[in-house]
Formats: sequence, structure tokens, C-alpha cells
Amino acid sequence: MIKTIGIGVITLAGYAVSAQDSGSPNAGTYAPPLTATNSPPAKEQFWNIHTQATYVGEWHPGFPAQYSGRESLDNHSQTAETFSADLFLGARLWKGAEFHLDGLFWQGFGFNQTLGIEAFPSAQAYKVGSFHGNIAPVRVFIRQTVGLGGDQEPVTDDALHLGSQQDISRITLTVGEISVLDIFDQNTYAGDSTSQFLNWALVGNEAWDYPANSLGYITGFAAELNQPKWTARYGFFEEPRVQNGMAINEQYLQAWGMVTEFERRFSIHDHPGAVRFLSFLNRVDSGTYADALDSPVRPAYVADHNYCLSYGFCLNTEYELGKGVGAFARLGWNDGQTPDWSYADVQKSASAGFSVNGDLWRRPNDTVGLAGIVNGISHVQQQYFADGGLGILAGDGALNYGVEQTLETYYRFQIWKSIHTTADYQYVMNPAYNKDRGPVSVLSIRMHLDF
Repeated sequence: MIKTIGIGVITLAGYAVSAQDSGSPNAGTYAPPLTATNSPPAKEQFWNIHTQATYVGEWHPGFPAQYSGRESLDNHSQTAETFSADLFLGARLWKGAEFHLDGLFWQGFGFNQTLGIEAFPSAQAYKVGSFHGNIAPVRVFIRQTVGLGGDQEPVTDDALHLGSQQDISRITLTVGEISVLDIFDQNTYAGDSTSQFLNWALVGNEAWDYPANSLGYITGFAAELNQPKWTARYGFFEEPRVQNGMAINEQYLQAWGMVTEFERRFSIHDHPGAVRFLSFLNRVDSGTYADALDSPVRPAYVADHNYCLSYGFCLNTEYELGKGVGAFARLGWNDGQTPDWSYADVQKSASAGFSVNGDLWRRPNDTVGLAGIVNGISHVQQQYFADGGLGILAGDGALNYGVEQTLETYYRFQIWKSIHTTADYQYVMNPAYNKDRGPVSVLSIRMHLDF
């Protein structure tokens, strides 16, 4: 599952002395807040509490399919529902240090146990669903910020930050269990499935097999150096013991994921933008696709206990075209020789779209978005799935290969203060890269409440 961050309106917070209350951005982002509740506080906080709840209901009609396999999307009409709620607790430990805890409740399943489409239509669908609901602490971390002097900016009080002032030039260290997407591959217009696009590929770059357990979280360390116009980031994280698993591989020097990212922010005619370049290197307990194809075993199967490396590169950009109108794009590529371990079976990915704020039609808390996604896999991956192999999300038993193409559009409508509903439509061609199945239409409704 992809990260979920909700910002609470019922907010209890402890404050210290007053600080400057101005409109400067924090932590390398500059987008206006989604709701007025996110405005920068006038005082430094010692603690805060936030909570959120999100419901997603989805339906797809029947669609043509010449055959179906173990991990195929059911080609009959199908509905799916998910519900999640988070309780966020934050506390200031000492100068520059914060402790954060996120307790998650989740219930429900994605289509077909979250299988059959690589650009999966709901990032609110966890890979480990629950009929009766489950609870887990998914974020438990400490963040230490070291100021380097110079100009300051306010930090907005939100689910994962305490309101305060901080140096623009600073070093930030984070250790604990987090979503890697809390820090890396951020995008103002496509990054939060509770309020923006629902699709997995529009929350994070699917060509980056970022370290995560089945819920989308992992333990690790990240360091950031922030300057007025750029930020450099590095992260080192654990990996699951098995593909798409919850248990962590305790051979920490054998199994790991490393990531570096450089972000350059700019402004053209007072319209902000950013470009981010990311590279990653993973080492997990897996063999290669070539080994599986050389073996006589069918359906094809990748044996473990080989500890192979994989690597890749991603580009992420955004730009405010005009007041209330933003555009974004992501490109990603990996070597495609070993099975993806945590995220999705994607070797190359491209997505682009735009987001329009409702202020243009006097609905400032509404948003409309439109985006397209194209995903593909390497030749050896194609042969693996054609020989009956199974991946994280794909496995039709055979494969007539074609790139997977997805279109998503949504309208987010404010009902009352912190209550929003979203109507979402997605159209998927060649689900799981298979021209013998689909196309698929997906209709979704999302209710999001900030408490």
C-alpha cells in the first residue's frame, strides 16, 4: 500500500513562545495547504494530535478476457471497499527534535485482493486487507533538525510536523519506521491518495521498487541537507524477508535499500516549480528472471537465497502553470533483471497530468485533476510472465504483451469544512501488460474526513 497522510481539524496542541506567522513554505514544498486548517501556527508547539478517516468504494463492470490466471483481475463485475483511519501523535523531545507516532486502523480489500493491474486504481487498498479491521503502529520515528543559521521559515503544524520556526539552511535526520514516500519522490499535485489522485502510479514512481512491507512502511534512516533553492537526500532502509511480505529480513548487511535524491526548486514569473532526480540500489534475497527461465520448472519461478542487486533512476517534476493550475510528470526506469520486491512489477514508467484548484470557479477548496500513466517491463520479465510466473500484482498464466496504459480523472468536492468527497474515473488498457484482457473501466467514490 502507498502512504496515507491525513491532516486533522480537531487538533490539540501545546505551544511555547510566539514565532513569526508568515506564509513561507517548509521542508522543500511550497504548495498552498489543502484546507485552512493547515495554516502556519503563531507559536512553537510542544505536542500535537491529528486524525483522519478515508473511505473508498470502487466498481468495475465486466470486461473481455480470453483467459485468467492466479493473479488476474476478475473479469466479472466487481465492487471493492476500503476504510482507513489514522491517529497521529507528535511531541517535542529537545531542541530541534520531534517524536511522531501514527496508529493505523484499516479494513477492506482492493479488487481481487489487490491484484491484476500494475497501476492499481486505489492506493488506499492495502496489500494485506482485513475483513474485520486491523490496527498497527505504522510510523514510529524521531526527526532531528540542525539549523545552519541564516534566514528562517515557519513549519506548518500537520500530521507529521510540529509547528515552529526553522533555519532554511539545515540538516534533517530521520530514524525509525516511516513510509519512504514521506521524504522521497514528493510531488505537490500527485502524492496523497486521500485528497488527490487515487492510482498507485500517481502517488509514487512505480519504477522505483521502494523498500516497504505489505502496508507500505519500513524501518530505516534518512538524512537531508536543505538550502534555499535545493535539497539533497540520502536514505538507507531495511527490506522484507520475502517478496511483498510483512516480516523484515534481519540480515541487515545483506538485505537493504539505498536511495539518493537531489531536488532543485525554481520560480519563473513568480510561478514555483521543482525538478527531482532520484537513484536507488536495492539488495534482496532473490534470484533473477534469467535463472527462472533457464530452469525447467514451469510455471516459471524465481528461487531465493541469492541476494541480487537491482538499481534504477527516476525523474519527478512539477510547475505551477498559473494561479491554481499545476502540472506534473514522473519518469522511471530500473534494470528489470530481478523481481520487484515491495511495490509493483514495473520496469519503466511515465506519468503526467495537471491539477486545477476550484478557486477559478469560486470553489477554493475543490480540485479537479487529469493524468495519464504508461507502464512497461523488460523482455526477460515479459518471458517470465508468459511462462506462467507470478509477480507482486501480475500473473495471468500467459501473456500477450502490451504496455499498460491508464487514464485517471477526479473531482474533489468540499461538502462542509473538513469533509470532502471525490468522484474518480479510471480507464485501463492492457491490465497487467496483457492485450488479451481488458480494457477496464473503474468508477470510485472517496469520502475523506479530517477530524
